[in-house]
Amino acid sequence: MEKIVWSELLKNAAKICIVGHVKPDGDCIGSCLGLRNYLFDCFPDLHVDVYLETYRDVYQYMRFAEEVLHEETPKCVYDLGIALDCSEGRIGAGKGCFASAGKTVCIDHHISNVGFADVNLILPHASSTAEVLCGLFEMEKISKETAECLYTGISHDTGIFKYSNTSGRTMRIAADLMEKGVDFTRILNETILEQEYRKNRFFGFCLYQSQRILDGFCIWSSVSREQMEQMGVSDRDTSGIVEKLRDTKGADCAFFLYETEPNLYRVSMRSKGKIDVSRICGQFGGGGHVQAAGCSIAGTPEQIAAMVSEEIKKQML
Repeated sequence: MEKIVWSELLKNAAKICIVGHVKPDGDCIGSCLGLRNYLFDCFPDLHVDVYLETYRDVYQYMRFAEEVLHEETPKCVYDLGIALDCSEGRIGAGKGCFASAGKTVCIDHHISNVGFADVNLILPHASSTAEVLCGLFEMEKISKETAECLYTGISHDTGIFKYSNTSGRTMRIAADLMEKGVDFTRILNETILEQEYRKNRFFGFCLYQSQRILDGFCIWSSVSREQMEQMGVSDRDTSGIVEKLRDTKGADCAFFLYETEPNLYRVSMRSKGKIDVSRICGQFGGGGHVQAAGCSIAGTPEQIAAMVSEEIKKQML
């Protein structure tokens, strides 16, 4: 399936819930609120709720961000549930509402998503879920408020249009969104480029602790929960570290570990193209894209690094 006809999908759907993945990022937040705004502008009679786990205040410029629900409302039943940017196992807030909805839809761009809803639209060639949504919306009906959300999603998942998932189509869509009056400079500065001092200090700590392995082909680093607490940072502050590691000259891939529970680490992997990190993360119950993926693994950082490096070596042969 390459298309969704909203008028048909929304028939008999008076109450709709939109959900995203755990630890929502810019694409997830931008996509969920982008769809919320588009439905408000085009189908104002609908009741639409967005469920997302808590996220940074820098995204509050998006319309309806203040109405996002972080916990499920008891006995709230929806006619239609729409999951964006996530596989079934990664749905965060609102998982129960989505599961109990009369009809479900999944819209995503992750190649590891095999589809789990009644209607599935998964386009791995798209840079982001926000880009997929742009293809489903009528551009002339996209308001400035909707465009702000979608531009946020695309710019985040393309690394400000520098990752290999950026296509000519991606750039044309971004240009169309900019022409809606989007303050793109503010969005990029406040949600991506500007960092609080404590986060910059945390980045420096993680980079200082990094190690090169496989003759410099890969670089990795880790941080314990105790260290994170000492530095006053949370899981959300880890975003961007693995990209900094991957950008090391001479390295093709990188992975970063941070402790989420005692002896359990979240693993974020990135590559420049020679290594398919989605295959590696898939071996440990995770997934993602060829050049960006993640999973969770139990063990010490050294044990996990050894397991991951063995999977990397298999692809180097």
